Amino acid sequence: MTFQSFAVTARPEQGPPRLAALRAEMAAQGLAGYLVPRADAHQGEYVAPCDDRLAWLTGFTGSAGFALVLADQAGVFIDGRYRVQVKSQVADCYTPVPWPETSAGDWLAQHLDGGLVGYDPWLHTPREIEAMEQALTPKGIGLKPTANLIDAIWADRPARPTAPAEAFPVEIAGLTAAEKREMVADTLRAAGHAACVLTLPDSICWLLNIRGSDIAHTPIVQCFAIVFDDARVALFADPAKFDGIDLGPEVSIAPRDAFEAALGQIASPVRLDKTSVPVLVQQVLQSWEIDIAWGDDPCVLPKARKTPAEIAATREAHLRDGAAMVEFLCWLDQQPPGAFTEIDVVKALEGFRTATNQLREISFETISGTGPNGAIVHYRVSEESNRTAQDGDLLLVDSGAQYFDGTTDITRTMPVGTPTAEHKDRFTRVLKGMIAISKARFPKGISGGDLDVLARNNLWQAGLDYDHGTGHGVGVYLGVHEGPQRISRVSRLPLEPGMILSNEPGYYKEGAYGIRIENLIVVQPFEIPQNGDTQRTMLAFETITWVPIDRRLIDLSLLTADERAWLDTYHATCCENLASRLSPNAKTWLESMTAPL
Repeated sequence: MTFQSFAVTARPEQGPPRLAALRAEMAAQGLAGYLVPRADAHQGEYVAPCDDRLAWLTGFTGSAGFALVLADQAGVFIDGRYRVQVKSQVADCYTPVPWPETSAGDWLAQHLDGGLVGYDPWLHTPREIEAMEQALTPKGIGLKPTANLIDAIWADRPARPTAPAEAFPVEIAGLTAAEKREMVADTLRAAGHAACVLTLPDSICWLLNIRGSDIAHTPIVQCFAIVFDDARVALFADPAKFDGIDLGPEVSIAPRDAFEAALGQIASPVRLDKTSVPVLVQQVLQSWEIDIAWGDDPCVLPKARKTPAEIAATREAHLRDGAAMVEFLCWLDQQPPGAFTEIDVVKALEGFRTATNQLREISFETISGTGPNGAIVHYRVSEESNRTAQDGDLLLVDSGAQYFDGTTDITRTMPVGTPTAEHKDRFTRVLKGMIAISKARFPKGISGGDLDVLARNNLWQAGLDYDHGTGHGVGVYLGVHEGPQRISRVSRLPLEPGMILSNEPGYYKEGAYGIRIENLIVVQPFEIPQNGDTQRTMLAFETITWVPIDRRLIDLSLLTADERAWLDTYHATCCENLASRLSPNAKTWLESMTAPL
């Protein structure tokens, strides 16, 4: 048994009849359009099967996007990661729309002459709806909150998850739940807020030191919470999930369906994060004439700033995972071209992670793409798409694991047989970008948006680029994609010590191959040299992923002396950290792959 399924989960031919059923429901409701998001009521990247409405309707299975359905056309909005994938997943009745270049409001204003567009207020944030209203109101187009029209036509919709919660040890968390609750209460009191509504499950799980398995690959409990300025918490979830867990007398538990009524009992003002809270929460508070104070979710930044205990734990998780990866890469090197498939790769890698006896889950479905499939940024191999690796292919493997002490995410690209000169050129340019981020030193206050250019510069010099961010935040036995920290041209959030991020530049040639190299890094203070400006606070990145980078794809003529020195040091540290954890065969392989360039 594997954590990953290779079944085809959605088919394009299912789209047209479902679209017709939705349009019939829209007509019955007097709606000119309807908005179908990927998100659930918690605004999570990954959703439970019962909330996977976008995939059910359209066939598109990406982790971000939405559909806008009108009487005569339907747009599926996708970002740069999914512009290849969407072509094979949706029927001709849907039109892929590049997003965020084209916003929902602009598209509707162009394609609709008046009328009402329906939306489920549980599934959209105030920021989303406000942005759409600004674009639509001048055009005479209105937005109307409605019951969910997809749920009305989805006859066999799965039930809501019922998995139990579990306590997360303070030895790994570094702070007790009581200390975290008091920290959040201090924030509320300082701002003059009586309470805060939390709807992000990872925020609530971090706050209460709990974990769950309501979502595949992400150890969260789906729940809502109200945090009060005296550090009490009202939690809304199935109480049976918490049998045997002592959350303390300051934490009450009520059923999920009691959440809406409880909102009307909160004293003013109530803090809401307009980027994550459902519009329905805003509407309920306003109906009770409760004052709303807009502000950030007070758990998000403290969660992103990992404690020393969390960083120590996740270092150990990455060493364990690195050893499993080396065992896998050693196995892979023994497979001749034409003798293995993408699914074989996924199963083998999961087997080596399982052999650690500490694997709780994979952190996302492994991306195993050979040849043209590697150019699909978030490719999911299925029984139908499964491709045999051929001589001359590149194999891109992006994977991760959930251990109790940490969440991992790593990408390596390997040659199958003999790589071409073009493969080596592109790979080396991607590698140079990854090294540039790894070596970066920067003053306090710098954001990931300021650093993103370092990863792309050597690709830009050759007229090349990639259409995804360079790095995302990562949790500790939580989400593999964690905000708010990012390395992306759109990010303006200053990086702070303790933040864990990915470092993953890439290059993708549609129909041919994909390249990505990814390590995880932690923001740390940087000790300024004696001749530096000691008045400044400087930061740097600590690499915590230790797995060799395939030397057979490197064009040494493109590397500077400093880059070669960095890679030699990195490889020597890989060998030093992992050798004692490996089988004799894998140790010998590692020594050969980490020899100086």
